[in-house]
Amino acid sequence: MPNNKIGGHYSQAYDEELQQAVMRLLQMAGLAQQQLSDALTAFTSADLALAKQVKAADRKVNNFEVDISEHCLDILARRQPAAGDLRLVLAVLKSINDVERIGDLAKRIGKVLLKEEPGNRPQQSQLDELAVMGQKALQMLQRALVAFEKIDADEALDVLREDRAIDDDYARIMQQSLTMMMHDARQISISLQVSHVAKALERVGDHARNICEHTIFLSKGRNVAHLSDDELQQVVDKKRD
Repeated sequence: MPNNKIGGHYSQAYDEELQQAVMRLLQMAGLAQQQLSDALTAFTSADLALAKQVKAADRKVNNFEVDISEHCLDILARRQPAAGDLRLVLAVLKSINDVERIGDLAKRIGKVLLKEEPGNRPQQSQLDELAVMGQKALQMLQRALVAFEKIDADEALDVLREDRAIDDDYARIMQQSLTMMMHDARQISISLQVSHVAKALERVGDHARNICEHTIFLSKGRNVAHLSDDELQQVVDKKRD
């Protein structure tokens, strides 16, 4: 559905080009979300065939990035957007980079399984923890994309704070993996698998947070990279001049 916050020009074609940039981003993100979900399912269930599909799907996500980038560059060259239109194009360009990286991280999770030695599987409790962490990352990504689509700075701020829970999960899993390796050298290979997957999920949370920051930039007209959560709150609360 077209966003009435986007466009409003005399040229309907221009409005459609801006809307299309956002819709393509959301389509690309949908592929990356499915890729990540499949990667988690593959790893936790030892589904080698699905892991190979995850690896192959990365090309589609990459092709989307190229297509959207070219579309946005064409808008910049032909339309010479300003103010909110310019911020929209820049926010889409930044966001597709984050989505592409999420696709890469999903592929990395699939490759961890494909490189796994037969019979060298994590314990069910470890797999369960990764599954919970993965669902948090997927939910955060979904909510971040909804906030972007609505250009909702308040929602984006709420979502980016969810990254703390993912970071906490990562720290706990890494500590557990380190403890297991120190007490039993036979656990080193398994613990490294778990650590690699946990790190990938932690990075997914970071990229989802970035998308939220792009949304705040789009809504409020201020670059908010590297700001603390309290500083972000002040930006979101401040009305545009």
